[in-house]
Amino acid sequence: MSSLPKRTQRFGFVLTPDFSLTGFSCAVEALRTANGLSGQNLYEVVLIGTGGGELIPSSCGVEVRAECQVDQVPMLDALFVCGPATLSRSGEERLTLWLKRWSRSIRTLGGVGTGAYLLARAGLLDGYRATIHWLDMATLRDEFPRVQATGNLFETDRDRYTCGGGTASMDMMLFLIGREHGLELASSLSEQFVCERIRPSDEAQRVPLKVRIGTQQPSLIEAVTLMEANIEEPLSTDDLAHHVGVSRRHLERLFKQHLQTVPSQYYLELRLERARALLRTDDRPILQVGLMCGFSSASYFSTAYRNHFGLTPRQERRNAQPSGGTPDLQPSYGRSFER
Repeated sequence: MSSLPKRTQRFGFVLTPDFSLTGFSCAVEALRTANGLSGQNLYEVVLIGTGGGELIPSSCGVEVRAECQVDQVPMLDALFVCGPATLSRSGEERLTLWLKRWSRSIRTLGGVGTGAYLLARAGLLDGYRATIHWLDMATLRDEFPRVQATGNLFETDRDRYTCGGGTASMDMMLFLIGREHGLELASSLSEQFVCERIRPSDEAQRVPLKVRIGTQQPSLIEAVTLMEANIEEPLSTDDLAHHVGVSRRHLERLFKQHLQTVPSQYYLELRLERARALLRTDDRPILQVGLMCGFSSASYFSTAYRNHFGLTPRQERRNAQPSGGTPDLQPSYGRSFER
């Protein structure tokens, strides 16, 4: 694009075992394609392992070769942590120590998907705006109250860069490339990757309900919003209808027409999805997880969980442990895609 030579920036990517191949490849391809389109070596990419071997397995089984390990990292302009596709509250303690050490010499740090959680665990997001995949947002907020967690597509706050993973990592990189080398190059990259547009940082990760069903159903949208805000102490269908200002029968018709279910079932699935996220990422007792998600007894929680996911909460917790082998990939609308 420009005939003036630019200084090559060296970006390091830390690959944790089970990292999201989608989030990683979208970020790296944006940088390397920027070199090709500009005709200059704008970016150099360094792939870093966490000490588990030269080949790092991704969440879909594809292995990527690390060029160096955490104790051999060269001088970098920026470092991005590609976290595991399924967030884990334990493990990678060595990486936490290295992140704290790197922060003294590498000013610009970023997280792709659950990489934001690893940065937060090292205390490197305190006082910063940051984001993570929407399924893990509650965990980030609960464990690290000093992090200004948002539900945005990606966040750039001073020298910290985080995104929700998946294709959001490309949006973040297009933003960085555009800021450093101009909108023309960023737009050319967007066209190269057949992206309709460069999404802004403040765009929400999830498609809002009002976008999916239209803005003509404010009562339904308000009812779902109330459900999402009252997970621990669920409201009855009568209470929901009262707060929304419609009859119970009318509310049930709205759910059936637009969401193909009844309010009580939709509410139950919301609470079960929240419980699943906690069981996979939190070490609190199973009974406490059930209470946090509005289940008054252990037997009711276990039965509802097994009926929905095909396994008990205890089995879910066991599968989520690092020593438990490959997790049981049960279908659910929240976890059926790679992050």
